[in-house]
Amino acid sequence: MAKAKVIGKVAHYFDQIGVAALKLSGPLAVGDTVKITGHGKELTQTVASMQIEHEQVQEAKKGDDVAIKVDQPVKEGDSVETA
Repeated sequence: MAKAKVIGKVAHYFDQIGVAALKLSGPLAVGDTVKITGHGKELTQTVASMQIEHEQVQEAKKGDDVAIKVDQPVKEGDSVETA
């Protein structure tokens, strides 16, 4: 089993639509399982869809700013890892 790798941070959370904006420090693709941790909470889920500048994308690379739908509220600064 691969070791979890930090691939970014939550830059912003849009609570009205349940979307997290992520600043990536590593690659991410639709279908990847991510773990978002911070502020005493942990959320693990599969990336069902991802957008860059309101355009649907299948994968993103280091340095990209992406938005993903999340199942629970997250906070700015939370760590994002691949599970």
